[in-house]
Amino acid sequence: MPILYIETNFLMSIALGRDAEAGSLLLNPPASVEIAIPEVCCMESLSAFEGEQKRRFRFSNEINQQISQLRRDLTSASAGTLLSYLEPSKAENIELINEIKKRLFLALDSIAINATTIPLNPEIIRATLSSNLALKEPTDNLIFQTILSHAITRPTEVKILLTGNIKDFTQPIAKEALQNAGINLYFSRTSNFIGWLESQSE
Repeated sequence: MPILYIETNFLMSIALGRDAEAGSLLLNPPASVEIAIPEVCCMESLSAFEGEQKRRFRFSNEINQQISQLRRDLTSASAGTLLSYLEPSKAENIELINEIKKRLFLALDSIAINATTIPLNPEIIRATLSSNLALKEPTDNLIFQTILSHAITRPTEVKILLTGNIKDFTQPIAKEALQNAGINLYFSRTSNFIGWLESQSE
């Protein structure tokens, strides 16, 4: 059975609505595929949501400040028109925060039901600390080492990496490590993976 490795970018693409097929794949995964994700990605996605939430709240505060200024202009028709746009946008911004949270929580619930979660262990932590991989972020390296550790234990399966971080995860030194672990297929979008999967049954 092929193993599809996903990571934080996959979860956030669902939460932020950037990959229409990703949520459906996680909610109703093909029976012929095992989905696997490092446990640390669940925590990282919640932290990423907190960052997005803070940005949205800052935007709400900016809207409130602009509304306050516009209400003081008693003569400009343009100010009145702009005010009529900004006031509803405040409510829409809050609704968007709620939508992002709902999509992320549904994705995490689907992970709990439909995916294999890969735990950290001392070997993975040591490999991360000693790794010379030139990934930009330490967290990316931890996720990368977790995927490698799991892939090595499943030598006979076809293994695929689905990540929006394809540039970092498939740079030459990282690509070599993936290939050594038996991960030879990479996709940056769920639709591309689905297309490949459907082609296998033709």
